[in-house]
Amino acid sequence: MARVLSIVLAGGEGKRLMPLTVDRAKPAVPFGGSYRLIDFALSNLVNAGYTKIAVLTQYKSHSLDRHISQSWRLSSMLGQYVAPVPAQQRRGKQWYQGSADAIYQSMNLIIDERPDYIVVFGADHVYRMDASQMVAAHVESGADVTVAGIRVPREEAFAFGVIKTAEDGVTIEEFLEKPPEPPGLVDSPDESFASMGNYVFTADALVEALEKDAKDEGSRHDMGGDIIPMLVSQGRAAVYDFKRNDVAGSTSRDRDYWRDVGTLDNYHEAHLDLVSAVPIFNLYNDSWPIFTSHHQLPGSKFVHGASVRDSIVCAGSIVSGATVDETVIGVHSYVSDSASVQRSVLLDNVRIGKGAVVRNAIIDKNVVVPDGALIGIDHDEDRRRGFTVSDTGVVALGKGHRFS
Repeated sequence: MARVLSIVLAGGEGKRLMPLTVDRAKPAVPFGGSYRLIDFALSNLVNAGYTKIAVLTQYKSHSLDRHISQSWRLSSMLGQYVAPVPAQQRRGKQWYQGSADAIYQSMNLIIDERPDYIVVFGADHVYRMDASQMVAAHVESGADVTVAGIRVPREEAFAFGVIKTAEDGVTIEEFLEKPPEPPGLVDSPDESFASMGNYVFTADALVEALEKDAKDEGSRHDMGGDIIPMLVSQGRAAVYDFKRNDVAGSTSRDRDYWRDVGTLDNYHEAHLDLVSAVPIFNLYNDSWPIFTSHHQLPGSKFVHGASVRDSIVCAGSIVSGATVDETVIGVHSYVSDSASVQRSVLLDNVRIGKGAVVRNAIIDKNVVVPDGALIGIDHDEDRRRGFTVSDTGVVALGKGHRFS
């Protein structure tokens, strides 16, 4: 069997997710009540049978490193591992200068494992994907790199890195960064391929490209911005259509689901995708589980006539005489009598006081909302009180926010 090494790029700062990333790296941001964003990429790799995984970290990585160390313990007897790898200055006195430089500075991982192929995934998207099917397509194509592409409406593709293919629909002719006029697909002119930030490389080709890029003083040392265009210009790149990926247990509704949760609005919307009776993204797919470590807590409890509709409430949380609609509540949280929470995300250990009203909000860990407080009702007042308000009116409170 071919030897495959997986590298997960998890050094993202996540500025657009502030205040959720004030105290943590973007891949460590909680999601879906029980998980962290990185759990989706790691679960996709492990479910696909790839169990040699290096996670490259840098920015505010303590909680991310701790999560990986405590949650992702594979069998060392079988040579399996998920290992956080911080920046180590192995190639000079500088930290990672970009995603390509992160791999270049961690070249010892490749030398030690001697893989035939290297899977490089991002750490901060919500989706299911069988990586082994993408590797098989890469091997079949004979390309040096295969880039995962998701079909998006052409009029929306300007917000992504866009892949232009040759007439065969597979060979990549151009890799365009947020083009004003995105190219259509060969078989669907009204759609474009957006890069998912997932790559499969033939190992020797990646090493050669990284060595060349490291010597280029004008490079940004970025995978999508420099390494992929280099290989595209040499005619050595192919696209993998995400639509081809067939994940066990997927439904017609969530089969091609992929969400970049890099903004507060997208993060909020992705949570709303989870909570309906027939969810847009189904966390309850037992055939392709999302793995994580779960807290040792009792089940959730609803008392004093609580009303909870279209919501996820995690272990150890209590809703007491309150109304909760279209909301995800993390572990060990409490919603008090007469409170109302709608279309919101409460992370772990949040307390909502009696009679408080919360609308279209994201409340980070360890926040105590006072009795009678109003959040998401008057955005001018929300801003005055130090809350973050997004362009579409999602209100975010940072970790441990204290009310004055």
